This record gives sequence, structure tokens and C-alpha cells, in this order.
Amino acid sequence: MACRTKQFQVLTDIDLAWDLMTDVYSTDGRNGPAAPFFEYAVNSSWLDKRYLPLNRFWLDGDKTAAFVFYENPVNSIHFVLRPGYEPLANEMIAYAESAFSPFADPLELVLAKGQAALIRAAQKRGYRVAEEEIENIFDFRTGKLDYPLPEGFHFMDPLNADPLKAAKCMWDAFNSDTLGPFVHWEKPVNDSGWTPHDLYYSVLGSTISPPPHATYEYTVSIANAQGECVCFSGMWWVEKNHLAYMEPLCTAPGYQRRGLAAAALSEHDRRLRPRGALTMTGGGNAFYRKIGYRGEITLLHLKKDT
Repeated sequence: MACRTKQFQVLTDIDLAWDLMTDVYSTDGRNGPAAPFFEYAVNSSWLDKRYLPLNRFWLDGDKTAAFVFYENPVNSIHFVLRPGYEPLANEMIAYAESAFSPFADPLELVLAKGQAALIRAAQKRGYRVAEEEIENIFDFRTGKLDYPLPEGFHFMDPLNADPLKAAKCMWDAFNSDTLGPFVHWEKPVNDSGWTPHDLYYSVLGSTISPPPHATYEYTVSIANAQGECVCFSGMWWVEKNHLAYMEPLCTAPGYQRRGLAAAALSEHDRRLRPRGALTMTGGGNAFYRKIGYRGEITLLHLKKDT
């Protein structure tokens, strides 16, 4: 199949990726990840951006046919393939091997179970399923999230809330076992020297100059009686796909198992159901099934036999 290729340029190609991924979106992931998956990563502080020019598009005239990109870590490679362009599958796998293997070995191809052409091409090149991962999906047509906000807590204004409070909540939730009390902001937590300041300025910077398709007005943050953010649920509302893409969801230590996360997701339901939302993403743990998520996407992590 005669397609020209184009390397990704971060200042000009966000829309190119977004338009392709929203055009081919399927709730079961058969054509690749949802559009916010890539844009959220590109605008996150944790992504190693040195290799972004290695991401590649395949173009058929003015139509974007395919996209290969990494997420985190660099050896985690994802694929978007427009229906009708399945003959590109082998070329895409071969490119991923040649472009990314020198920087991050062993290579891991992450494909939804429905990406049949790409899975076949990978298997022919010696890849096998090393791990399966489940992502839970909420279907607005078959269920409703209606968990109350626990007494003593309140929702914060999503557009006027202090980003420092959101950063503190996320840092406490995701790094408490590593760092301990939040007051030690200057201490790096890994070899890269990443500190909570990076998270704070990432949140603050996004508030000042947001990613082009961010929808911060649909973020849900929950505060305690002292006004501290103790639960945070980000939201990318993709109207074209009727998709509520939730990322990230976290609850600060000391406030977990009180129903705050369920209340946050219920608030997303109340806000986005009237706008036509059909599906909302979730994580892979049992919490989502417990509160009413029933759909799922199976992701396959493929590696070469050693």
C-alpha cells in the first residue's frame, strides 16, 4: 500500500494525531487507543519527550492512515490503524522495531485484543503475548453512577481551584510510599531527579496553556472541610466520540475507602450524561467493577521470545 510517512512534530502535529484517533475510535479499542491517551501523555511531566520525533504517521494523500507512538516507558509502543489500511500492519511493526529498539530494549507492543491485523503481523515477527491487561469501561446506556458525596466534603470549582492543591493530592496519592510527607518537595524520588515541583508546574502550566483538546471544566476535585483537595478526577470530554476519558483518578492517603472516588465518578455521570456521553474509561482494578463498570478492553502486551 503506497503511503508516505511523516515523523511527529510536537508543535504542529497534535491535531493530526487527535483527528485520526477520534475518526477511528471504537469502544473496544480495535483501531487503537482513544485520542486523549496520546495527548495526555505528551503534555505530562512523566513522559520522556526526547524521542517524540521517532513517532511516525502514514499518510494516504490528505488522509492520515496510521500512527505509531510510544508512551511510558519508551519501549511501550502503541498503534493506531484506520480500517481499510490493514496491509500497513507489518510495515508499522517493522518500523517500531527499527526506531525504538536501540533506545529501549526489550520492545513491548501494546495492542487491544481487537487489533487483529497488527497482532498477526507481530506474531509473524516472533512476538508473543506476555501479559494481558484489563481496562474497565462504564456504559451510560446500561448503568448509572449515583454515589453520594460523603458528609464533610465538597466539590471544588474546577476552573478556579488552586492547582497546587490538585498537585499535592496527586503527589500524596501516587507517591506516599516512596517519599512520605509532602513537605519534602525538593527530594528527588528516582534517578531522573523528578520532584513534586515538576508535578506542580505541570499542573500549573497546563492551567495557563492547556493542551488544545483539554476540558478542565469537567475535572472533579473534592475538598475536605479545611479546603484541601483530597480526591482528584481528571476528565477529557470527547464529544465526537461521546467519550468521557477519565485520567487520572486518585485519593489522598487517609481519605481512601470513604466513597470519595465513587462520588467523583458519579459527578462525572451527572455532568456528562446530559451532554450525550455513552462511555467512560476507568482503570483495571476491582474498584471499578464494584461500583458498576461492566464493559472492558483487553490489552495485550507482546514481546519477542527470549
